[in-house]
Amino acid sequence: MEMQGSRVLAVTQQQAWEALNDPEVLKASIPGCDKVESTGENQYAVGVAVKIGPVAAKFQGKITLTDVQPPESYTLSFDGQGGAAGFGKGQAQVKLTPQGTGCELAYSARAQVGGKIAQLGQRLIDGVARSMAEDFFKRFDEEMQRRYPQAYAMAAAEAAAQPQPPSAAPPTAGVPVWVWIAAAVVLGVVVWLMR
Repeated sequence: MEMQGSRVLAVTQQQAWEALNDPEVLKASIPGCDKVESTGENQYAVGVAVKIGPVAAKFQGKITLTDVQPPESYTLSFDGQGGAAGFGKGQAQVKLTPQGTGCELAYSARAQVGGKIAQLGQRLIDGVARSMAEDFFKRFDEEMQRRYPQAYAMAAAEAAAQPQPPSAAPPTAGVPVWVWIAAAVVLGVVVWLMR
């Protein structure tokens, strides 16, 4: 499975970088996560409870960061085991780019699952991954708003000050890009946690 996406954040590149490398922020943002602990330089142990269709499991895994370029990018490798439920492994590239007073978080991820989880079917797995990703970004945004309320207030004021074009096209139906990004990140984290 491959996913990619991006999302604009109100916080600065440095603030987003620090949050993405803070075990407490990640633990609070990852759905079902009960453990994110540093086990060495750029290595973390994680524990996540995941339910996909009829299969519910507690995954224990390891995340390793490589190609670390603070505060711009890193490659995240994940490997997790969920006992009889199966396993997950993969890699994600994460990049932060300054954009105005905030930044853009972009990612691309490749993941592979096996065991009972893989037998559930790709559509179900993709749907759960998208939902978890959406939940991850919602929680991450809430944590950033809690930590940096002034950045979000400034972004809201800037958005309100922007003139709207007289014939703005109505929003198109479909899934917003950030939902896909969040899904990819959550799936990557789940796979990472499975390790």
